[in-house]
Amino acid sequence: MKTSEKLFFLALLPPQPIQDHITEIKHYFAQTYNSCHALKSPPHITLQPPFKWLIEDLPTLEQHLTTFAINHTPIPITLSGFNAFPPRVLFVDVIKTPELINLQQQLMDNLAQQLNIVDEVSKKRSFSPHITVAFKDLSRIAFKAAWLEFAQRPIYFEFTVPQLTLLIHNGQTWNIKTQFPYLDSRL
Repeated sequence: MKTSEKLFFLALLPPQPIQDHITEIKHYFAQTYNSCHALKSPPHITLQPPFKWLIEDLPTLEQHLTTFAINHTPIPITLSGFNAFPPRVLFVDVIKTPELINLQQQLMDNLAQQLNIVDEVSKKRSFSPHITVAFKDLSRIAFKAAWLEFAQRPIYFEFTVPQLTLLIHNGQTWNIKTQFPYLDSRL
């Protein structure tokens, strides 16, 4: 990676009280199952996986995302229950609605066509929206125990996300760089 290249990704972030609740769950995984990697980013639904971008070209990316966002309206999101990608990933499940699928597909298509930002892995698999609470450093044994504990645990939230969020990696953690408000459909 060139020195002026940084890692970015695009996501939907729940409202702060829901982020706080999910972050508490991530802390529980860190304390109980020795899995703290999920704490390196705020709770989010990834729309565009991590990509490299030159920091000096950031205004181009941000202007493009501003234009994309103002051409979309906020979408409803429903979180319901826990799910897993065995053998290491546990997450809060996100209901896969047509609005969410369309937004993600339009964003990825737009970024690929306009800015040549393409994630080859995502092109080959279907979009599975989720909010990760434990992964990567969750051992297989801890995964089995955690899944027994969380498989039937209830969690449910409904909310609307008013903006698209660009996150930047600082070498240790992911942080919010810029938020791009959607066109407010109530205007």
